[in-house]
Amino acid sequence: MKFIKSLYLSSRVFYILTLISVCFLLSYWFNALYPIAWLLVWGLIIIFLFDIIALYNTKKGIDASRILPEKFSNSDFNAVPVRIKNNYRFTTNVEIIDEIPIQFQKRDFLKTGNISTKSVLDFEYSLRPVKRGEYIFGNLHVYAMTRIGLTKRRYSFDKSAMVKVYPSFIQMKKYDFLAIDNKLTQIGLKKIRRIGHTMEFEQIKDYVIGDDIRTINWKATAKHGNLMINQFQDEKSQPIYSIIDSSRVMKMPFNGLSLLDYAVNSTLAFSNIALKKHDKVGMLSFSNVVSDFLPSSGKKTYINNVSETLYNIKTQFLDSDFGLLYGQVKRQINHRSLLLLYTNFEHISSLKRQLPFLQALAKKHLLVVIFFQNTELDHLIRQKAEDVLTIYDQTIAQQFAYDKKVMVKELQKHGIQTVLTAPENLTVNTINKYLEIKARGLL
Repeated sequence: MKFIKSLYLSSRVFYILTLISVCFLLSYWFNALYPIAWLLVWGLIIIFLFDIIALYNTKKGIDASRILPEKFSNSDFNAVPVRIKNNYRFTTNVEIIDEIPIQFQKRDFLKTGNISTKSVLDFEYSLRPVKRGEYIFGNLHVYAMTRIGLTKRRYSFDKSAMVKVYPSFIQMKKYDFLAIDNKLTQIGLKKIRRIGHTMEFEQIKDYVIGDDIRTINWKATAKHGNLMINQFQDEKSQPIYSIIDSSRVMKMPFNGLSLLDYAVNSTLAFSNIALKKHDKVGMLSFSNVVSDFLPSSGKKTYINNVSETLYNIKTQFLDSDFGLLYGQVKRQINHRSLLLLYTNFEHISSLKRQLPFLQALAKKHLLVVIFFQNTELDHLIRQKAEDVLTIYDQTIAQQFAYDKKVMVKELQKHGIQTVLTAPENLTVNTINKYLEIKARGLL
């Protein structure tokens, strides 16, 4: 039974059978073709049997393994290495089909190649998940063929392997260097000129244009003959909380990724930076209930707790309860903290409904409301209008885009910091806002 299940016919067999059938058909008019057709039949049978014997004479002609990482990084391309070893005594042609997890909806996976005797074929392919959770791989199938190529022998390996998709730790590592001073030269990341400072003295250094003249050290200036200033360190161990709205407003997809997952990825990368800056990080998520809460901590290993909590964020995408959020923050966060609130508002009226709760949060804490530009609307606005319907659509789109700018002004009017960003720039803009707040000593 195993023999039957593992044996496959190649397309060459059907081409040859088609040729033989044509010969038999033509032999009705040309008698000389009749014996040639039978010679082709017996030749096919003999070569077919020889091909089967060559493939099945070796008990385990192919060894293969799919080398899966411990976890995948969400929204990033993750490499999956594959190794195929040929144990046959002849060069073998192979076709490789991997049963990729159903979440990718990819059903055309096929790799081909040939492997010399007793040799190894290594290759890798990439997968980009867009949802957190468990991804189940099926079998790794390898179809071995001789040079004749009439039959294939199927080998199956690595059944039901599982990989968990975590928030983007690749993105986290990418921005990890931002924790080191004077490393902010990447495109999109900016240095913020320090306006204030804490009382934590670090060193005396030469004055450069842009430094605060109030920090000039006159004694050191007189001694060296050049302007010298006192340099101060950023205040450390400040509590910072990432608050993720996991309600239905965060379900909107952009480039295959929901706004919720953009916020989750940003929270992980930002929390790592804040820990490297010696601040304390915590987080909570909420919708109609507060489902996850991590108190702030400054331990370097705390990023693992943050990652696990972010991985397990689950939501039914119900309406958010900002009143419940305010009550939770009032009970659980007793010290003045920086609150980064990831949410979204599509209309000014939705903001005004939640504004009293946001004002209440901003009275005790430094609140930063982070919400999203609708980049698809921006694309629609830039299109050339060729009919009345397009003009109508663009007018509505411009109104929605204008509403976003009005929301920013409304929040700033009430002393609430804001970040309005495209989803793909969320992490960079969030880190920029954090660096600005640290540089200006606002917390």
